[in-house]
Amino acid sequence: MPTTLPDPVDYLDHAAREGRGYKLRLLDALDLRPEDTALDLGCGPGTDLPAMAERAGSVIGVDLDPVMVAEARRRTEGLPVEVLLGDAHALPLAPGSVSRVRVDRVLHLVRDPAAVLAEVARVLRPGGRAVLAQPDWETLVLDPGAVSVNLAFNRFVCDRVVRHPAVGRRLARLASGAGLRVESVGTTAPVLRDFDTADHLLGLTRNAHRAVAAGHLTRAAADAWLADLAAGPFLAAFTLFRVVVTAP
Repeated sequence: MPTTLPDPVDYLDHAAREGRGYKLRLLDALDLRPEDTALDLGCGPGTDLPAMAERAGSVIGVDLDPVMVAEARRRTEGLPVEVLLGDAHALPLAPGSVSRVRVDRVLHLVRDPAAVLAEVARVLRPGGRAVLAQPDWETLVLDPGAVSVNLAFNRFVCDRVVRHPAVGRRLARLASGAGLRVESVGTTAPVLRDFDTADHLLGLTRNAHRAVAAGHLTRAAADAWLADLAAGPFLAAFTLFRVVVTAP
């Protein structure tokens, strides 16, 4: 079972494959049209840029990681896509320069989610639309295994691993505070039934071992819990919040 960090590009591609259904719902909610200039904020290796380019007139991807930017540029060569190196807190775009913005599982990583949403409001033209999606990591449930260990694992991940683990539930409020109009709030609960897939995407083994080292779990409890999960039948699920906003 993996105890080291996965390759970032491979990890994001794997997550995209598992999340095809919700990603399509995000794309539909974005309501892209040929006259739109669309921004994928935190585009990673460009996994979603080609699908956006099929619907929008032009697409801009922005990411902070030069490796991701290079890979996204490679994957979108020949498409109406521009990929820029940039910080989500200070986007390299003029005010009102885009009509659509997609922010998918980015805000738990940034320094200041409210500041990033203020940037979204700045670059959106009046009447423009943004779709925001974020998991709430406190809602992660796993079966089988001791519920008490599941809860202790969640507490460790939320306290020590994920920067803003509960930003999903705060999306609508933060977007309103940035001056955006909240049009809808919805949730979905992605379900994983394969332990190896969940272990890769959720870092179950890796973070359980880290929790032991930090004193949040005993070695015996962590080992028994992981053994139960691997024996299955396995299930993991969490709440993913989806918020659609518009610029006044």
